[in-house]
Amino acid sequence: MIKEVRLENWKSFPNATLYLDPLTILIGTNASGKSNVLDALDLLSQIAQGREFSSILQSDSKTLGFRGAAEWAALKPETSFTVAALIQTEQPNLEYLYSITVQTLPKPKLLAESLLRLKYRPRSKSAPYTLKLFWTEPCLDEAPAITAKLYNTTSGTPREAQRSSSVLGQLKLSASTLRKEITEGIQCVLEALGKIFVLNPIPSHMRYFSPLAERLANDASNIAGVLAALPEERKSRVEQTLQHYVRDLPEKDIQKVWTEKVGPFQTDAVLLCEEAWRPGAPPTKVDARAMSDGTLRFLAILTALLTLPENSQLIIEEVDNGLHPSRSDILIKMLRVVGRERRVDVLASTHNPALLNRLGPDMVPFVMVTHRDPQTGLSKLTLLEDLAGLPKLMAMGPLGEVTASGALERSLQANGGHHA
Repeated sequence: MIKEVRLENWKSFPNATLYLDPLTILIGTNASGKSNVLDALDLLSQIAQGREFSSILQSDSKTLGFRGAAEWAALKPETSFTVAALIQTEQPNLEYLYSITVQTLPKPKLLAESLLRLKYRPRSKSAPYTLKLFWTEPCLDEAPAITAKLYNTTSGTPREAQRSSSVLGQLKLSASTLRKEITEGIQCVLEALGKIFVLNPIPSHMRYFSPLAERLANDASNIAGVLAALPEERKSRVEQTLQHYVRDLPEKDIQKVWTEKVGPFQTDAVLLCEEAWRPGAPPTKVDARAMSDGTLRFLAILTALLTLPENSQLIIEEVDNGLHPSRSDILIKMLRVVGRERRVDVLASTHNPALLNRLGPDMVPFVMVTHRDPQTGLSKLTLLEDLAGLPKLMAMGPLGEVTASGALERSLQANGGHHA
């Protein structure tokens, strides 16, 4: 699993660390940098897919693209950024630290990249034994290739790599020729980064038939196709879980949620539910076209939790968008319980006071705040529990009320985001 993401000159952040837990809540005012944090994880995901930097950092009218494209990926006036990820393995004393530095202008290309293996002594998290599995050597700006050094117990075996994409992805193609230590590290990091899933449910895309599919689309447009394609026994379990959590969203019960295959070849599917609005009356059968935006978004988030591979990192921006404030506790419970059961970590951003009020004191260590330095205007990331004056803030009331009143923002500005 990914435990930390480190940012240097990334968009509005000069230097910041995002700590990830089974459920991490990211809060902050508008334009504080929340979306920029999520974009860093999206970047790592696309790097793991082997995409070229010019393709990742593009934005035009024909593609969703990257917010700001290459021109705004690095903090002005810098023309490069560094993003690093700390990966926790199944072994509690073994981690990998992957780092990549990319030039943005005049053309996106690789400047530096490295992969370290960190091995700790039993019951100790200090002074790990560090093994450099690969690292790149400095090169001339106009050079078409960069030299990567691969671990070989001496000074490193040189390997030429193109600067248009990550060394990590290029080495994957020749894994059979690498030392075991390097191959294991690359596989672990690629698997972790490859399981980052950015979910942006768009209800209008979810209302119609969708082809059968194995993997949920980022906009959840194929939710019906993914559910219908599951093996029958698993499909039944998943639909029961959907029904369990979604039945209390409207004023009356949603008694059943399911999908049906449609079309002459049974290769498409539709999402359906039964709603009970009048006591004693038969339930009303409703398809996705008549479901509310909030219900569809909720179903998309739950479907992602239930169908993503184990050890995935699910990213959801404005997680409670379209959901009535009184249903926030249902959402929080679902994220915590289902995420834990399926070993899917969740990073969710929100600015909804009702949802923050539902978090409870036990969630304080897992809340991160994005905010702007009052002197420089640059973005910062602060763990809520590290905030100076937190006890006084918490004495004022639930987190949502503290945030809505502006007390949290004022405290951050007064202390410059300093730790307690």
